[in-house]
Amino acid sequence: MLQDILWFVPGMGDTRYLGTQNTRRNTSHDYLATVAKTIDALGFSGALHPTGFGCEDSWVMASSMIPLTKRMKFLIAFRPGSLSPTLAARMAATFDRFSDGRLLLNIITGGDPVELAGDGMFLSHDERYEVTDEFLEVWRGLFTGQEVNFEGKHIQIKGGRLAFPPAQLPYPPLFFGGSSPAAIEVAAKHVDVYLTLGEPPKDTKEKFDRVRAAAAKYGRHMRFGVRLHVIVRETEEEAWKAANDLLKYASDDVIAQNQAHLARFDSVGQSRMASLHGGDRGSLEVSPNLWAGIGLVNKGVGTALVGSPEIVAARLMEYVELGADTFILSGYPHLEEAYRVAELVFPLLPDWQNMVGANNRVFHPAGIPSTWQ
Repeated sequence: MLQDILWFVPGMGDTRYLGTQNTRRNTSHDYLATVAKTIDALGFSGALHPTGFGCEDSWVMASSMIPLTKRMKFLIAFRPGSLSPTLAARMAATFDRFSDGRLLLNIITGGDPVELAGDGMFLSHDERYEVTDEFLEVWRGLFTGQEVNFEGKHIQIKGGRLAFPPAQLPYPPLFFGGSSPAAIEVAAKHVDVYLTLGEPPKDTKEKFDRVRAAAAKYGRHMRFGVRLHVIVRETEEEAWKAANDLLKYASDDVIAQNQAHLARFDSVGQSRMASLHGGDRGSLEVSPNLWAGIGLVNKGVGTALVGSPEIVAARLMEYVELGADTFILSGYPHLEEAYRVAELVFPLLPDWQNMVGANNRVFHPAGIPSTWQ
Protein backbone atom coordinates (compact mmCIF):
# COMPACT_ATOMS: atom_id res chain seq x y z
CA MET A 1 0.00 0.00 0.00
CA LEU A 2 1.33 3.40 -0.96
CA GLN A 3 2.10 5.47 2.14
CA ASP A 4 4.54 8.26 1.33
CA ILE A 5 5.73 10.32 -1.62
CA LEU A 6 8.68 12.60 -0.96
CA TRP A 7 10.28 15.12 -3.28
CA PHE A 8 13.83 16.51 -3.39
CA VAL A 9 15.41 19.80 -2.34
CA PRO A 10 18.24 20.41 -4.86
CA GLY A 11 21.01 21.37 -2.47
CA MET A 12 23.52 21.19 -5.31
CA GLY A 13 21.61 23.60 -7.55
CA ASP A 14 19.00 23.08 -10.24
CA THR A 15 18.75 23.16 -14.02
CA ARG A 16 16.62 22.63 -17.10
CA TYR A 17 19.40 20.89 -19.02
CA LEU A 18 21.94 18.30 -17.87
CA GLY A 19 25.64 18.37 -18.69
CA THR A 20 25.81 22.13 -19.21
CA GLN A 21 25.82 25.39 -17.30
CA ASN A 22 23.01 26.71 -19.51
CA THR A 23 20.01 27.75 -17.37
CA ARG A 24 21.76 26.58 -14.20
CA ARG A 25 20.11 27.78 -10.99
CA ASN A 26 22.78 28.15 -8.34
CA THR A 27 21.88 27.41 -4.75
CA SER A 28 20.43 30.21 -2.68
CA HIS A 29 18.34 30.08 0.43
CA ASP A 30 15.52 31.90 -1.33
CA TYR A 31 15.30 29.31 -4.12
CA LEU A 32 15.67 26.24 -1.91
CA ALA A 33 13.13 27.66 0.53
CA THR A 34 10.73 28.23 -2.37
CA VAL A 35 11.10 24.59 -3.39
CA ALA A 36 10.55 23.44 0.20
CA LYS A 37 7.45 25.60 0.69
CA THR A 38 6.07 24.32 -2.60
CA ILE A 39 6.64 20.70 -1.52
CA ASP A 40 4.86 21.47 1.73
CA ALA A 41 1.89 23.10 0.02
CA LEU A 42 1.44 20.46 -2.69
CA GLY A 43 0.98 17.58 -0.26
CA PHE A 44 4.21 15.64 -0.62
CA SER A 45 5.02 13.73 2.58
CA GLY A 46 8.42 15.37 2.78
CA ALA A 47 11.68 15.90 0.93
CA LEU A 48 15.18 14.48 0.73
CA HIS A 49 18.00 16.88 1.63
CA PRO A 50 21.16 15.46 0.01
CA THR A 51 24.70 15.42 1.32
CA GLY A 52 28.09 15.52 -0.36
CA PHE A 53 30.93 17.74 -1.53
CA GLY A 54 28.78 19.55 -4.10
CA CYS A 55 25.79 20.15 -1.78
CA GLU A 56 24.84 22.71 0.78
CA ASP A 57 25.04 21.11 4.23
CA SER A 58 21.93 18.98 4.69
CA TRP A 59 21.47 19.65 8.43
CA VAL A 60 21.80 23.42 8.16
CA MET A 61 19.68 23.58 5.01
CA ALA A 62 16.86 21.54 6.53
CA SER A 63 16.98 23.32 9.89
CA SER A 64 16.51 26.68 8.21
CA MET A 65 13.27 25.44 6.65
CA ILE A 66 11.54 24.22 9.83
CA PRO A 67 9.75 27.55 10.46
CA LEU A 68 8.95 27.98 6.75
CA THR A 69 6.93 24.76 6.45
CA LYS A 70 4.00 23.16 8.25
CA ARG A 71 3.66 19.52 7.26
CA MET A 72 6.57 18.19 5.23
CA LYS A 73 9.12 15.89 6.81
CA PHE A 74 12.85 16.38 6.33
CA LEU A 75 14.78 13.34 5.10
CA ILE A 76 18.31 14.44 6.01
CA ALA A 77 21.15 12.52 4.39
CA PHE A 78 24.41 12.12 6.31
CA ARG A 79 27.42 9.80 6.53
CA PRO A 80 28.04 7.87 9.77
CA GLY A 81 31.80 8.22 9.28
CA SER A 82 31.59 12.01 9.40
CA LEU A 83 29.87 12.29 12.80
CA SER A 84 30.15 10.45 16.08
CA PRO A 85 26.96 8.51 16.89
CA THR A 86 26.43 10.46 20.12
CA LEU A 87 26.72 13.84 18.39
CA ALA A 88 24.45 12.68 15.57
CA ALA A 89 21.90 11.40 18.08
CA ARG A 90 21.82 14.76 19.86
CA MET A 91 21.45 16.61 16.57
CA ALA A 92 18.66 14.30 15.47
CA ALA A 93 16.78 14.48 18.77
CA THR A 94 16.96 18.27 18.83
CA PHE A 95 15.87 18.60 15.21
CA ASP A 96 13.00 16.18 15.74
CA ARG A 97 11.71 18.03 18.81
CA PHE A 98 12.11 21.48 17.29
CA SER A 99 10.29 20.37 14.11
CA ASP A 100 7.49 18.60 16.04
CA GLY A 101 8.47 15.14 14.87
CA ARG A 102 9.25 15.84 11.23
CA LEU A 103 12.72 14.29 10.96
CA LEU A 104 13.67 11.29 8.81
CA LEU A 105 17.27 10.14 8.37
CA ASN A 106 18.95 8.84 5.23
CA ILE A 107 22.12 6.91 6.10
CA ILE A 108 24.74 7.20 3.34
CA THR A 109 27.71 4.81 3.20
CA GLY A 110 28.66 4.26 -0.44
CA GLY A 111 30.12 6.81 -2.82
CA ASP A 112 33.19 8.30 -4.42
CA PRO A 113 36.48 7.29 -2.75
CA VAL A 114 38.11 10.53 -3.95
CA GLU A 115 35.41 12.67 -2.34
CA LEU A 116 35.55 10.56 0.81
CA ALA A 117 39.32 11.02 1.02
CA GLY A 118 38.72 14.77 0.90
CA ASP A 119 36.63 14.36 4.04
CA GLY A 120 39.35 12.33 5.74
CA MET A 121 37.89 8.85 5.17
CA PHE A 122 40.26 6.26 3.70
CA LEU A 123 38.37 3.05 4.44
CA SER A 124 37.52 0.39 1.90
CA HIS A 125 33.96 -0.26 0.72
CA ASP A 126 33.24 -3.05 3.21
CA GLU A 127 35.03 -1.25 6.05
CA ARG A 128 32.70 1.71 5.61
CA TYR A 129 29.75 -0.62 6.08
CA GLU A 130 31.43 -1.94 9.23
CA VAL A 131 31.49 1.64 10.49
CA THR A 132 27.80 2.06 9.62
CA ASP A 133 26.93 -1.17 11.41
CA GLU A 134 28.74 -0.09 14.58
CA PHE A 135 27.36 3.46 14.32
CA LEU A 136 23.77 2.23 14.12
CA GLU A 137 24.25 -0.23 16.97
CA VAL A 138 25.41 2.62 19.20
CA TRP A 139 22.72 4.93 17.78
CA ARG A 140 19.89 2.57 18.60
CA GLY A 141 21.32 1.99 22.07
CA LEU A 142 21.40 5.72 22.80
CA PHE A 143 17.71 6.04 21.97
CA THR A 144 16.78 3.59 24.73
CA GLY A 145 17.64 6.36 27.19
CA GLN A 146 20.29 4.17 28.84
CA GLU A 147 24.05 4.61 29.13
CA VAL A 148 25.93 3.10 26.19
CA ASN A 149 29.37 1.55 26.38
CA PHE A 150 30.68 0.13 23.12
CA GLU A 151 34.04 -1.26 22.02
CA GLY A 152 34.07 -1.90 18.28
CA LYS A 153 36.65 -2.16 15.55
CA HIS A 154 36.04 1.44 14.42
CA ILE A 155 33.94 3.09 17.15
CA GLN A 156 34.55 3.22 20.90
CA ILE A 157 32.04 4.82 23.25
CA LYS A 158 32.29 5.04 27.05
CA GLY A 159 29.35 6.35 29.03
CA GLY A 160 27.41 7.63 26.04
CA ARG A 161 24.06 9.19 26.94
CA LEU A 162 21.25 11.03 25.22
CA ALA A 163 19.73 13.49 27.68
CA PHE A 164 16.64 14.54 25.70
CA PRO A 165 14.41 12.20 23.67
CA PRO A 166 13.17 12.97 20.15
CA ALA A 167 9.51 13.63 19.39
CA GLN A 168 9.29 10.33 17.50
CA LEU A 169 9.99 7.43 19.84
CA PRO A 170 12.20 5.53 20.06
CA TYR A 171 13.97 7.44 17.24
CA PRO A 172 13.31 9.12 13.89
CA PRO A 173 12.98 6.53 11.09
CA LEU A 174 16.15 5.33 9.38
CA PHE A 175 16.25 5.17 5.57
CA PHE A 176 19.13 3.38 3.89
CA GLY A 177 20.12 2.09 0.46
CA GLY A 178 22.83 -0.21 -0.82
CA SER A 179 23.05 -3.14 -3.21
CA SER A 180 26.16 -4.96 -2.01
CA PRO A 181 26.04 -7.93 0.39
CA ALA A 182 27.61 -5.74 3.08
CA ALA A 183 24.94 -3.08 2.61
CA ILE A 184 22.05 -5.53 2.68
CA GLU A 185 23.38 -7.02 5.92
CA VAL A 186 23.41 -3.59 7.57
CA ALA A 187 19.91 -2.87 6.30
CA ALA A 188 18.61 -6.19 7.59
CA LYS A 189 19.92 -5.50 11.10
CA HIS A 190 19.11 -1.85 11.59
CA VAL A 191 16.99 0.19 9.18
CA ASP A 192 13.30 0.95 8.93
CA VAL A 193 12.99 1.77 5.20
CA TYR A 194 15.21 0.11 2.59
CA LEU A 195 15.71 2.25 -0.53
CA THR A 196 16.67 1.22 -4.03
CA LEU A 197 17.52 3.41 -6.98
CA GLY A 198 15.02 3.15 -9.83
CA GLU A 199 15.79 -0.13 -11.57
CA PRO A 200 13.51 -2.21 -13.83
CA PRO A 201 10.77 -3.91 -11.80
CA LYS A 202 12.23 -7.40 -12.29
CA ASP A 203 15.55 -6.28 -10.79
CA THR A 204 13.77 -4.41 -8.01
CA LYS A 205 11.80 -7.51 -7.07
CA GLU A 206 14.97 -9.58 -6.89
CA LYS A 207 16.60 -7.00 -4.61
CA PHE A 208 13.59 -6.65 -2.35
CA ASP A 209 13.42 -10.44 -2.00
CA ARG A 210 17.08 -10.56 -0.95
CA VAL A 211 16.56 -7.84 1.65
CA ARG A 212 13.43 -9.53 3.02
CA ALA A 213 15.30 -12.81 3.42
CA ALA A 214 18.21 -11.08 5.16
CA ALA A 215 15.89 -9.21 7.53
CA ALA A 216 14.01 -12.41 8.37
CA LYS A 217 17.22 -13.85 9.82
CA TYR A 218 17.02 -11.14 12.47
CA GLY A 219 13.27 -11.52 12.95
CA ARG A 220 12.72 -8.12 11.38
CA HIS A 221 10.35 -6.67 8.79
CA MET A 222 10.98 -3.43 6.96
CA ARG A 223 9.38 -1.04 4.55
CA PHE A 224 10.68 -0.48 1.02
CA GLY A 225 11.14 2.65 -1.05
CA VAL A 226 12.22 3.60 -4.57
CA ARG A 227 14.27 6.65 -5.56
CA LEU A 228 13.31 7.90 -9.03
CA HIS A 229 13.22 10.92 -11.28
CA VAL A 230 9.95 11.72 -13.03
CA ILE A 231 9.27 13.39 -16.38
CA VAL A 232 5.50 13.71 -16.74
CA ARG A 233 3.55 15.70 -19.33
CA GLU A 234 -0.06 15.64 -20.46
CA THR A 235 0.83 13.31 -23.35
CA GLU A 236 3.46 10.61 -23.71
CA GLU A 237 4.88 12.34 -26.78
CA GLU A 238 5.43 15.56 -24.83
CA ALA A 239 7.08 13.63 -22.00
CA TRP A 240 9.59 11.88 -24.25
CA LYS A 241 10.42 15.18 -25.94
CA ALA A 242 11.08 16.70 -22.50
CA ALA A 243 13.33 13.74 -21.61
CA ASN A 244 15.39 14.12 -24.78
CA ASP A 245 15.59 17.88 -24.27
CA LEU A 246 17.27 17.32 -20.90
CA LEU A 247 20.34 16.06 -22.78
CA LYS A 248 20.23 18.49 -25.71
CA TYR A 249 23.41 20.25 -24.55
CA ALA A 250 25.20 17.14 -23.23
CA SER A 251 27.83 16.41 -25.88
CA ASP A 252 29.48 13.03 -26.29
CA ASP A 253 32.63 14.49 -24.71
CA VAL A 254 30.65 15.65 -21.66
CA ILE A 255 29.07 12.22 -21.31
CA ALA A 256 32.47 10.52 -21.60
CA GLN A 257 33.95 12.80 -18.94
CA ASN A 258 31.09 12.12 -16.55
CA GLN A 259 31.24 8.38 -17.13
CA ALA A 260 34.98 8.42 -16.39
CA HIS A 261 34.24 10.27 -13.14
CA LEU A 262 31.52 7.80 -12.14
CA ALA A 263 33.74 4.81 -12.93
CA ARG A 264 35.92 5.56 -9.92
CA PHE A 265 32.99 5.02 -7.53
CA ASP A 266 33.08 1.76 -5.56
CA SER A 267 29.29 1.78 -5.10
CA VAL A 268 27.52 -1.36 -6.31
CA GLY A 269 24.31 0.63 -6.74
CA GLN A 270 26.13 3.13 -8.95
CA SER A 271 27.52 0.27 -11.02
CA ARG A 272 24.02 -1.11 -11.46
CA MET A 273 22.88 2.29 -12.71
CA ALA A 274 25.76 2.41 -15.21
CA SER A 275 24.98 -1.09 -16.48
CA LEU A 276 21.52 0.04 -17.55
CA HIS A 277 22.81 2.40 -20.24
CA GLY A 278 26.40 1.24 -20.80
CA GLY A 279 27.37 4.79 -21.75
CA ASP A 280 25.26 4.55 -24.92
CA ARG A 281 22.80 7.37 -25.51
CA GLY A 282 21.11 5.39 -28.26
CA SER A 283 19.26 2.82 -26.14
CA LEU A 284 18.05 4.46 -22.97
CA GLU A 285 14.56 3.02 -22.40
CA VAL A 286 15.70 0.12 -20.22
CA SER A 287 12.21 -0.98 -19.19
CA PRO A 288 8.81 0.31 -20.35
CA ASN A 289 8.86 4.08 -19.68
CA LEU A 290 12.02 3.78 -17.52
CA TRP A 291 14.66 6.05 -19.08
CA ALA A 292 18.33 5.83 -18.10
CA GLY A 293 19.47 9.07 -19.74
CA ILE A 294 20.08 10.97 -16.50
CA GLY A 295 22.72 8.42 -15.50
CA LEU A 296 24.83 9.41 -18.50
CA VAL A 297 25.80 12.64 -16.75
CA ASN A 298 24.67 12.45 -13.11
CA LYS A 299 25.66 10.33 -10.14
CA GLY A 300 23.13 8.64 -7.90
CA VAL A 301 19.73 7.90 -9.36
CA GLY A 302 20.14 7.78 -13.11
CA THR A 303 16.66 6.77 -14.20
CA ALA A 304 13.35 8.54 -14.74
CA LEU A 305 9.81 7.42 -15.34
CA VAL A 306 8.70 9.13 -18.55
CA GLY A 307 5.16 9.41 -19.81
CA SER A 308 1.64 10.73 -19.46
CA PRO A 309 0.06 11.00 -16.02
CA GLU A 310 -1.74 7.70 -16.52
CA ILE A 311 1.44 5.90 -17.54
CA VAL A 312 3.56 7.34 -14.72
CA ALA A 313 0.91 6.47 -12.13
CA ALA A 314 0.64 2.93 -13.47
CA ARG A 315 4.42 2.43 -13.42
CA LEU A 316 4.64 3.70 -9.85
CA MET A 317 1.95 1.25 -8.82
CA GLU A 318 3.99 -1.59 -10.35
CA TYR A 319 6.64 -0.89 -7.71
CA VAL A 320 3.94 -0.75 -5.04
CA GLU A 321 2.83 -4.23 -6.09
CA LEU A 322 6.41 -5.40 -5.45
CA GLY A 323 6.25 -4.08 -1.88
CA ALA A 324 7.33 -0.44 -2.14
CA ASP A 325 5.23 1.92 -0.04
CA THR A 326 7.50 4.97 -0.33
CA PHE A 327 8.83 7.00 -3.27
CA ILE A 328 11.48 9.70 -3.24
CA LEU A 329 10.93 11.52 -6.52
CA SER A 330 12.61 14.41 -8.30
CA GLY A 331 12.65 16.12 -11.69
CA TYR A 332 14.17 19.05 -13.54
CA PRO A 333 13.74 21.80 -12.65
CA HIS A 334 12.59 20.62 -9.25
CA LEU A 335 10.19 23.48 -8.66
CA GLU A 336 8.23 23.08 -11.89
CA GLU A 337 8.28 19.28 -11.95
CA ALA A 338 6.94 19.13 -8.39
CA TYR A 339 3.84 20.96 -9.60
CA ARG A 340 3.43 18.60 -12.56
CA VAL A 341 3.65 15.48 -10.41
CA ALA A 342 1.24 16.83 -7.79
CA GLU A 343 -1.28 18.15 -10.30
CA LEU A 344 -1.12 15.39 -12.91
CA VAL A 345 -0.13 12.21 -11.07
CA PHE A 346 -1.42 12.51 -7.50
CA PRO A 347 -5.11 12.41 -8.51
CA LEU A 348 -4.49 9.05 -10.22
CA LEU A 349 -2.91 7.35 -7.20
CA PRO A 350 -5.01 5.43 -4.66
CA ASP A 351 -5.77 7.44 -1.51
CA TRP A 352 -3.74 10.37 -2.77
CA GLN A 353 -5.96 12.79 -0.84
CA ASN A 354 -4.62 11.32 2.40
CA MET A 355 -1.02 12.18 1.54
CA VAL A 356 -1.31 15.77 2.74
CA GLY A 357 -1.83 14.53 6.29
CA ALA A 358 0.34 11.44 6.05
CA ASN A 359 3.48 13.15 7.26
CA ASN A 360 1.77 13.99 10.55
CA ARG A 361 1.96 10.34 11.58
CA VAL A 362 4.21 9.60 14.56
CA PHE A 363 6.58 6.74 13.74
CA HIS A 364 7.07 4.00 16.37
CA PRO A 365 9.33 1.41 14.70
CA ALA A 366 10.19 -0.52 17.86
CA GLY A 367 7.91 0.67 20.63
CA ILE A 368 8.43 3.40 23.22
CA PRO A 369 11.38 2.90 25.60
CA SER A 370 10.23 2.71 29.19
CA THR A 371 12.91 5.23 30.17
CA TRP A 372 11.08 7.99 28.31
CA GLN A 373 7.46 6.91 28.86
